[in-house]
Formats: sequence, C-alpha cells, structure tokens
Amino acid sequence: MIKLLRVDHRLLHGQVAFSWTQYIGADCILIANDDVPNDELRKTTIKLAKPPAVKLVIKNIDDAIEAIKSGVTDKYKLFIVVESVTDAWRLATAVPDITSINLGGIKAKEGSRNISKAINVLPEEISLLEELTQAGKEIEIRQVPGDRKQLFSEAL
Repeated sequence: MIKLLRVDHRLLHGQVAFSWTQYIGADCILIANDDVPNDELRKTTIKLAKPPAVKLVIKNIDDAIEAIKSGVTDKYKLFIVVESVTDAWRLATAVPDITSINLGGIKAKEGSRNISKAINVLPEEISLLEELTQAGKEIEIRQVPGDRKQLFSEAL
C-alpha cells in the first residue's frame, strides 16, 4: 500500500526520514531515482539515513513502476521518495494507486519560481503538477509532518 510519494532533492536524510516514516506508518522506503542505483556514494549516504526498523529499496524509475505494478510491494506500507517533479509525474501517471504527492524540497534552478520556503519549480514542472492535480492527485507542500499542509494550487 502506497502511503506517500515525496519529492525531495536530497532524497532521504536525517530527521525527515524519521519524521515522515513515523507519521505515515511506513515500513518500507522506496528511493526511485535513475542515478542513485549506479552511485555507490549516494547509496551509502541514503542507507545511513534510513530508520533502523524500516526496509530500504533503491530502484530506477522504470523498475520502481514495474515493482509496484507487479504487486511485490503490496505487503509494505510504502513511502516513495523521488528527487524531482518529473520523476514524481512519471510514477504518479503510471501508478493509479499514488493519490498523494508531498513536495518537501526542490532547490532553485535558473528560471525556477519560488512558491514556498523550500519549493522552487520551473514552468514545465508547474505544468506537470497541474496535470496531476487535474487527474485527481492531491499535491501538498510540507517539509515535515508538523508543518501546516498547503495545497500546491494555493501556492501559485
């Protein structure tokens, strides 16, 4: 069961890993990213941030979609973390069970627009997020569970 899909350019890190995992009751974290599976340093860093009693799986986007669709993840309360809006869009459009997307941290890039304290989106990312909203996905902005939930549509 997919509990949450989070977009965070840092992927998995310290307090966020613990606070979100506890808050949503996740027992498995899926890092879906096309670069990390081939980057030993990033994999090691992510493994260090994992809460002790939680399973960690690192897959590229296509393999993550395939695993979710195959049912192999059904036995877990799954917390999916991706690095970008594009990756979230790829997952959410391929997997109907993803109903909620959390924007937690997107760093500023040239041409991006700041819509919240830690959220900077490019025009094409805004279009992807609007498409997901129109498809019925809830997109909310919150760095940690204790923050006030703000809908993406309200931030524009």
